[in-house]
Amino acid sequence: MQKTSATKKYWVAKFGGTSVATHAAMARCVSVVMNHPDVRVIVVSAPSGVTDLLVKLSQSNQLELDIKPLVNEIKTKIHAIMADITPNQLLPTLRLEIETMLSDIESFALTLKNQYSRSDADALLSYGERLSARLFTCVLQELGLGAAYQDARTLIKTNNSFGKAEVLINETEKQVNELLLPKCEKSIVVTEGFIGSTLDNLTTTLGRGGSDYSAAILAEAMRADVLQIWTDVPGIYTVDPRLVTHATPIDEMSFTEAAELAQFGAKVLHPATLWPAIRKNIPVFVGSSINSKAQGTWIRAKNDERHNAPLIRAISLRRHQSLLTINSLEMLHTHGFLANIFTILAKHQLSVDIVTTSEVSVALTLNHPGTGPNDLLTPDILSELKSISNISLTIDNELCLIALVGNQLHITSGISGKVFKRLADFNIRLICHGASSHNLCFLVNEKDADAVIQALHAEFFS
Repeated sequence: MQKTSATKKYWVAKFGGTSVATHAAMARCVSVVMNHPDVRVIVVSAPSGVTDLLVKLSQSNQLELDIKPLVNEIKTKIHAIMADITPNQLLPTLRLEIETMLSDIESFALTLKNQYSRSDADALLSYGERLSARLFTCVLQELGLGAAYQDARTLIKTNNSFGKAEVLINETEKQVNELLLPKCEKSIVVTEGFIGSTLDNLTTTLGRGGSDYSAAILAEAMRADVLQIWTDVPGIYTVDPRLVTHATPIDEMSFTEAAELAQFGAKVLHPATLWPAIRKNIPVFVGSSINSKAQGTWIRAKNDERHNAPLIRAISLRRHQSLLTINSLEMLHTHGFLANIFTILAKHQLSVDIVTTSEVSVALTLNHPGTGPNDLLTPDILSELKSISNISLTIDNELCLIALVGNQLHITSGISGKVFKRLADFNIRLICHGASSHNLCFLVNEKDADAVIQALHAEFFS
C-alpha cells in the first residue's frame, strides 16, 4: 500500500527521553506536533532515566542489587505523569493496562535475578518505551488531537540477536504497509522506538540509541517526506556545547557530514539513524522540543559539497577508546597476517575504527562505551591473537578519538599543519588522514581531550 494521494505528506517525528520525561514535557511535544500538521507517525523513547533503571534491573543478578527500590523509582516516574493527565482522559482500561505493565516489570526483574536470559532481558527493557507510548497517546488525545497507538513490535521485525537485534527490512516494510499506513489516514499514530520482535513474536531491542533508528526505519518503510528528531538541544553544533561554550549551531549539512559526526561520537544522532534516510533520500530535521522555535539543523542530500561546503564542518569526540598494538617480526613480507587478526576480531564481533600499520606492527582502535576494556578484549580473544604467531600485545586505555569532519580534507594542503601546530603541546597517539575525504581522526589521552577540542575549535571556528 502506498500513500493515497500524491499531495499527502507523511512526516515521522521522534521524541527523546527528556522530551517525554514528564506530563509538561509531553504537552510541549504535542504543541510541536500541532505546529507540524504533516506529522502522521510519532516514535517515542522511554521517559528519561527509566531505561537506565531497567538496565540495572536486568543486571540485578550480576550486580547483586535489591530490585524493589529500582521498581519503585520507575513506578514513581510513571505515576507522576499519570497524575497530571485529566482524569476523564486516563480511562480505567488504560490505567489498568499501565499498572499491569508496572507489575510485569517487577515479575521480569525477579525472573532475571534468579536466572538471566537475553530474551527476558529484552522483554524487560521494552517496558520503558511501551509505557511512554501509551501515555503519550493519551496526552495527545487530552489536548484534542486524534491519536491512535500501534505496538512497534507488530511493525519492526528483527532477527533474534537479543540486545542488538538487526531489522528485517522487507518484513518490516510489509507490516508497515498493512498496519501503519491505513491508520495514518485517520489518526496520528504513536509507537515505540528501540523495540521490535522476531518472526516468532519474541520481543527484541535494537541497542541503546535505537529509538532514532526505529524512527528512521519506519520513515524508510512508509516512504516519509521528512524525519524529525526532537531532542533537548536545538540542532547539531560545531562541537558539543558542553565542551566549548561558544560552539555554534549548524543550519544545514549533508548526509555524509552528519553520518561522519554520528559515527565519531556526536550524541545528537545515533550512528545508524541516517542510513535508512539516505537510502530513500528523506530529509532529516534535528531540533529541540524544549525550544521548538530555534532554527534546528536540516540534513539533506547535497550535490554541491565539493564547491560550496566548508573545509571543516564540525568536531566530534568519542570517549572510552582502547588502542591495541600487535607486534611481530613475522609480519615482515608475510601474506595473510592482517587477515588472520581481523578474522579473530570479526569472530568475536569486535568493530575496529582506525588502523595503522608498519613493517612489523599494527595498531587499531576499539570502542567500549558502557563496558570496560577488559570486557571487550577478553582473555580468550587475547589468547587467540597470540596463537597466530610469535607476537606481543600492548593495550592502552583511557584514550579518546577526535574527528575533524568536513569536505575534501584528503586533497587540501596545510590542514595537517594547522592541526599539529595547534596541538604541539599534546601527545597524539595515532593519526588517520587520507582514508576519507570527510574526516581527519586521531587519538589523544583522556586527560587532554577537552583541551584538544577547545584548541581545535579555536583554530577552525574562531
